[in-house]
Formats: sequence, structure tokens, C-alpha cells
Amino acid sequence: MRLTATAIILSSRAHGEHGAVVRALTGDDGVQAGYVRGGRSRVLRPVLQPANIIIGEWRARTDSQLPALTAELVRSRAPLHSEPLPAAALEWLTALTAAALPEAHPYPRLYQALSGVLDAIDAAPAARGWAAPLARYELLLLSELGFGLDLGRCVATGAQADIGYVSPRSGGAVSRAAAAGYEDRLLPLPAFLAAGGAAEWPDIFAGLAITGRFLARSILLDRQAETLAARERLIDRLHRAVA
Repeated sequence: MRLTATAIILSSRAHGEHGAVVRALTGDDGVQAGYVRGGRSRVLRPVLQPANIIIGEWRARTDSQLPALTAELVRSRAPLHSEPLPAAALEWLTALTAAALPEAHPYPRLYQALSGVLDAIDAAPAARGWAAPLARYELLLLSELGFGLDLGRCVATGAQADIGYVSPRSGGAVSRAAAAGYEDRLLPLPAFLAAGGAAEWPDIFAGLAITGRFLARSILLDRQAETLAARERLIDRLHRAVA
């Protein structure tokens, strides 16, 4: 096995005295894991930070062997790790992607979307420019893994107009007319989540409430409590940033 590709670092964990096992997302070959010799050294630790872009070369003699990985840094996002809000966003996005995606399955749309959100965080650390795209990345990840939400038509009436809510049970959209009298049992659906575009903070938090609920229920579940804790830290910092 030999693979050379541009990749986004998702995680790096110590292995042995000096090495590290790294998981990275490639555009055409999905998540790839590899062992980096000396990955815990002062030279390589900054290269292997989550959200960095590398050119990786994976080599293994057999398919059952963990490949050896060499990594050449293309783009460092190290400065963002020293700023609490951007750092929380990078931690969550990379942890979510690492936890959710199986290895070696191509997800080119997720690769492009994750690259775009990370670029937005790099360009605007204050969050206004990337919080809505982050919510839409979560929505896309749900869809790519088979848990997409049907936001195009009302599950009760079939209507495609005046959609205003999401059922917390089915993930289906509900029109305002069909929701009358049951609004407190439903999740408000902000327009940007289904259609894109700009969003104000109340809508962004409403969108994150929807995607967070279904990520926890369908993908992360109880076994990923540590990953969900990273999201809780991000949401808390977002609330404090806009308070």
C-alpha cells in the first residue's frame, strides 16, 4: 500500500515512547491512519496539530499493517490554537470528523466543506463568519452518513412552503400551519440551515441546536461523551462571545 495525498490532520495520539498515530482526512481516499516515527518530537508535534494541512505519504507492506506516515506541512493553523474560541472550533470539527467517519471511505464533499469551514475560521476568528458554515457542515455530515434531515417539505402535509420547524423525533420539517399548537414540542428551523446564506446569532444557535441533537442521537451516542464535551465547550464559548 502506498498513498500520497493532501490531507487535513484530524487527530494525533502518542504511541510508544516517541511515535504518534495520526488520522487525517484526504479528498479522494477518506480518513487514513498512519504511524509517524518521532511524532512526539519538538519538530513534528507542531506539524501534526489537528486542522493543519499536510502532504502525507502512507506506506505499508500489507493491507493489515498500520502504514508508516511521513508528513510535510503545507499550512499551519497553530496561531488559532492559542485563541480560545477558534481553538474550540478546531477541536470540535476535527474531533467530530475523526469520531464519525470510517477509515478509507471517500467523502469528497465533506473534505471540501471541512476545508471551507477551517479557512473561514482562519480568516475570521471572531466567529461571525464561520458559525453558520459550521452548523451546515454538521448537517452535511449527518447526510453523508445516512442520517440526513428532510428539510424540504412538511412531514405532516407535504407542503414545501412556510417551513418553520423540525420534528425532534423524525428529523422531518414541519410547516408553521401544521405546527400550530405544538410549537413547544418542535425545534425552530432557521432558513440558513436549509438554504444557506447569512444568519443572525439567534438563528445560528437554533441551527446548532438541531444539528447537535441529531449528531448526539444518531452518530456520537453515549460512547463519544468526550467528543460531545468538545462541542459543549464550543457552544459555551460562542454564547459568551456574543453575550
